[in-house]
Amino acid sequence: MTQANLPSSVNDIQQVAVIGAGTMGRGIAISFANAGIKVTLLDLNEDVRAQAMSYIEGIYAGMVKRERITQAQADERLACFSLSGDYADIADVQLAIEAVYENIDLKKTIFKQLDETLNANAILATNTSYLDVDAIAAATSRPEQVLGLHFFSPAHIMKLLEIVRGEKTAPAVLQLAEDLGQHIGKVAVVAGNCHGFIGNRMLEPYVFQARRLLLEGALPAQVDSALQNFGMAMGPFRMYDVVGIDLEWRSRQLSGVQLPEGSPEELNVRVDNQLCEQERFGQKSGKGYYRYEKGSREAIVDESVEALIVETSEKAGFTRRDISDEEIVDRCILALVNEGAKILEEGIARNSADIDKVYLNGYGFPKERGGPMAYADGCGLAEILARTEALAEKFGEACAAAPLLKKLAESGGKFSDIAN
Repeated sequence: MTQANLPSSVNDIQQVAVIGAGTMGRGIAISFANAGIKVTLLDLNEDVRAQAMSYIEGIYAGMVKRERITQAQADERLACFSLSGDYADIADVQLAIEAVYENIDLKKTIFKQLDETLNANAILATNTSYLDVDAIAAATSRPEQVLGLHFFSPAHIMKLLEIVRGEKTAPAVLQLAEDLGQHIGKVAVVAGNCHGFIGNRMLEPYVFQARRLLLEGALPAQVDSALQNFGMAMGPFRMYDVVGIDLEWRSRQLSGVQLPEGSPEELNVRVDNQLCEQERFGQKSGKGYYRYEKGSREAIVDESVEALIVETSEKAGFTRRDISDEEIVDRCILALVNEGAKILEEGIARNSADIDKVYLNGYGFPKERGGPMAYADGCGLAEILARTEALAEKFGEACAAAPLLKKLAESGGKFSDIAN
């Protein structure tokens, strides 16, 4: 198989298959149909396929009603869709995107099936948000034609597209993915293959600090308010209620990995676990960290959740204390910056501007601050280092400054100086 046989331009992508007709798969399919590209939604469950088509029709009906598009445009886009429960029906597509839940064994099984069924020139992509793209590619005979296309939910609305390059992804495939991302109206950023890539890898230490603050003495509304006053579109606990607290919980259960009891990681998810055991999954269940009136997305403080947090932290041996908004912002935002520095140093991101694009377009970082890395450059890295080291002295290794941050701060450099 030679690269010359691959699609050479966006115009060669005439038919796309999306595997999995759940929320994410539907949004991805709409993104392609909006650009006039024919798309087959493949799902083995007939009911899910029917629900998906009903959802898609509803999206376009709503757009017509709000006069975003005409009925003729809606009909044109709807004509781009087909549904299937049989892999043989997608044998001739140029691109297949897997969009099932985060289980690596399931994804490997799907990729093996795609590899065996699809034409030799088809590109295979996974929408995984943090799993190993190389491990998924290894299930195929064409790892040079495998990459990650990580859309953000809801995929037809969110602008960010992380394009994840595997170890063997051909440069031509990567370039085509970038061009295709632009063609369907996305802000495309190439990331290296690591746990969580750019966005979700940085999110982990940010959320770690937010959850830790709850155990130490803060409450969800204070943490969210402090970060929203900094400029974040929403705080971490409101964010979890929107995306679903249960996603990480279910992922932990599916992985089968047991966090060591009493470890910082296990302590940090005790509140989440209890909320999920009470079926407090967020907005979709009407209650999560906050509660929601029927038909409303307004987050209302729930005293029972606050009581649960206090009880959980005290049982874990924490002595609760007053925490300032300034501490909340420093611990969470500097955690983002610090992880961004590690990502830059490892070559996972091409440059700091790409990291900023991810956070501006996918995670609600305030545009006026330019992104986490631009914010740090603007403050001066010597100041950022001093603030980070002060946190590390108080709160330990989790706040330790990244080597690149130290190096640049000491030399008077900026993150924007680094190009990979």
